[in-house]
Amino acid sequence: MKTIKGLKSAALAVHRQLAQAGLGLAVLLTTTAARAVGDLPGGPAVNQLDLHPPATRIAEEQIWLHNFMMILCTLIFLGVFGVMFYSILKHRKSKGAKPANFHESTTVEIAWTIVPFIIVIFMALPATKVVVAMKDTTNADLTIKATGMQWKWGYDYIKGEGEGIAFVSTIDATHRAMSDAGQPAGDDYLLKVDNPLVVPVAKKVRIITTANDVIHSFAVNSLGIKQDAIPGFVRDTWFRAEQTGDYYGQCQELCGKEHAYMPIHVKVVSQDDYAVWVEARNKEMSALADDPAKVWALPELTARGEKVYAANCVACHQASGKGAGPIKPLDGSAVVLDADKSKQIAILLHGAGGGAMPPWPQLSDTEIAAVATYTKNSWSNQTGQIVQPADVAAARK
Repeated sequence: MKTIKGLKSAALAVHRQLAQAGLGLAVLLTTTAARAVGDLPGGPAVNQLDLHPPATRIAEEQIWLHNFMMILCTLIFLGVFGVMFYSILKHRKSKGAKPANFHESTTVEIAWTIVPFIIVIFMALPATKVVVAMKDTTNADLTIKATGMQWKWGYDYIKGEGEGIAFVSTIDATHRAMSDAGQPAGDDYLLKVDNPLVVPVAKKVRIITTANDVIHSFAVNSLGIKQDAIPGFVRDTWFRAEQTGDYYGQCQELCGKEHAYMPIHVKVVSQDDYAVWVEARNKEMSALADDPAKVWALPELTARGEKVYAANCVACHQASGKGAGPIKPLDGSAVVLDADKSKQIAILLHGAGGGAMPPWPQLSDTEIAAVATYTKNSWSNQTGQIVQPADVAAARK
């Protein structure tokens, strides 16, 4: 009886486990369905096999060239292997084939010299045309410098309408939080940024690329552009969007542990909307411009620094200031605690650790002073020290 009862208990336990497993599978399938994503216009599509839909003439020519090369290579493959397998089957020993005894055939020598030469010409002519067009950055209507940095993009409008506008584009904080929690959602997952690059439609936009720390790569597939951003070098590319819309890309050079969190969002708008955006951006920059001679009090400078830290520093140094892995902590840091404020200012302006800590010269004097003051008076670093914008301005000289 005890054996029978034991068997019944075991059977019931197995039944419960199977039921729980089935319920778990149902929940997983439901969750997966709830997280189902769709195609992202201007970005990746679900189960995408082909290249991105082109939004520029260059991108169209790249796709045509890609298809042409694929067809040509397929024909060569079929021709070469077709002849090879035909020869193997037709002239196999089991059929009594006798190997020919000849060498130094002039006809064969001429054929395998001329035919590859013709093939190379057929491939080189259209490829050269596209490459030359890709490199023609002359007569641009708008010139923008894209600076890669670990791990975000800095944009400076240096020529054309909007000249003088500058900002940093960082992955949206909610998407980073979703990634940390392992709960991806949305068609634009890890592609949403706080400040997209805005350009007018039907205008030639020249992109100058460089980097502050390591090699990055500025690439937007739908626009047909990909250009490495190399520290100490200036390179360029261009595009002319044929239609308005949002186009997404990513850094396509492995640049460190946050490489996956370095998206590019190009927003193409009408000329009228672009003029409105330029006006609004200029007003916003004027409103944010600080008097460099202003002397700040500790509370207001710390509050300003908290925002700068959240936008630029928290990804590496963490909200707790403890850092992570090779990233040194700011909480308890000797440099931060040092009464000689020039040491920390120098690191913020010029970087340190061979690029592990990137330089931040693109931040204003007030922003650098604010974030330095914030770190000196946060967590356990209650030093009471203040870094003023004038201190940063003096260090830049």
